[in-house]
Amino acid sequence: MKTPLQARRPPRRWALLSLLAATWWLAARPAAAQDPAAANAGAPPEPPPAAQAAPPAAQAAPPAGAPQDDGAPQDDGAPQDGAPAADGAAPSGGGGAPPEPGPRADRSPARRDRPGATSSRATPSKKRRGDVNPCMTPDPGWGVYDRWSRAPSIGQMIMPHKGGVTKRGGFDVIIHFHGHEALRKEFVKTADGAVLVGIDLGIGSGAYSSAFSAPYVFENLLDSIERAVAKKTGKKKVYIRKLGLSAWSAGYGAIEQILRQPAGKRVDALVLLDSLHAGYADEHQRKLKVAQIEPFISFARRAAAGEAFMFMSHSSILPPGYASTAETATFIVQQLRGKPRGSSRRDVLGLDMIRRFDRGDFHLRGYTGDDKPDHCAHLGLMADVMRVHLKPRWKTPKGRR
Repeated sequence: MKTPLQARRPPRRWALLSLLAATWWLAARPAAAQDPAAANAGAPPEPPPAAQAAPPAAQAAPPAGAPQDDGAPQDDGAPQDGAPAADGAAPSGGGGAPPEPGPRADRSPARRDRPGATSSRATPSKKRRGDVNPCMTPDPGWGVYDRWSRAPSIGQMIMPHKGGVTKRGGFDVIIHFHGHEALRKEFVKTADGAVLVGIDLGIGSGAYSSAFSAPYVFENLLDSIERAVAKKTGKKKVYIRKLGLSAWSAGYGAIEQILRQPAGKRVDALVLLDSLHAGYADEHQRKLKVAQIEPFISFARRAAAGEAFMFMSHSSILPPGYASTAETATFIVQQLRGKPRGSSRRDVLGLDMIRRFDRGDFHLRGYTGDDKPDHCAHLGLMADVMRVHLKPRWKTPKGRR
């Protein structure tokens, strides 16, 4: 007679089947259980860096795309203002520019080594004067300007509700690359007549360089701006009287291409806001690939001679594997046979000036700061560039509401 315990014991064949089932389950358990990374795939992403979490100009999207063959840096993000990108793409920061949108803390070593990436992600941002996040500044409104229009062939534009055009139909325009919405908030503080065109391509300098490599792209852009102004003003004949190009962060890639083209000769003003990098011909000796910045050197010589206007600023960010904006600025000043002099001045959005150089209509401003808010803060310089330099130079007809 079987005992109660023996009665509950399964037959031998069922014990064998149970053993096989357990073996199969251990061999075929879900990938998430085998791979810690996969197991965390469904977890919330790590909070983005300050420049990305706050505003769209260093920064909105992670450096993407393969490194450029010529060593052109890839930008790592732009300030995020929540406005749509100029070309219908995702906002560049989350200009730009910065604005410029955001690198992630867990990106691979290969990604960190790409030009344009900064190494300041690990350290918390310092407290800034005025408690203003330079990557998400308050919106001052639109002044005399209408809202963004998608009339240009690339990007968006704003122009005065009325006025801003001479009797003969001439008008002035600044085309800004990377961080268009963050730049707009500074532009409207002092500008009151010039047209602003903002272009965000959202990835890195290579995206801007590729987009404007064919001369017809920039020529078509200028034509479309003139058509838009003609339609807005009701004038049959309008023309661009003064043309300026500006860039923050990765946006200089477009300007490099434009200055090499015939239409680049029409450019009267150039504004580079912490925005000029170069690859190294010899990284150990820190020799730059001069050919990459030759168009900027030529323009700087014109500005120093009073034939054009050029303003460039730099931070103290040290990027990995390619020249910083401080190095390129120093090199350009050396080509003018000059040397920056020391300076100590508190500037906008918590920037602290440490050096400057002025010759003719060429102006350099160098600042401390090695994090993303410091990078974004350079966009704040645009208001004074317009007020102090371009308005007196161009004498743009005033606009009005």
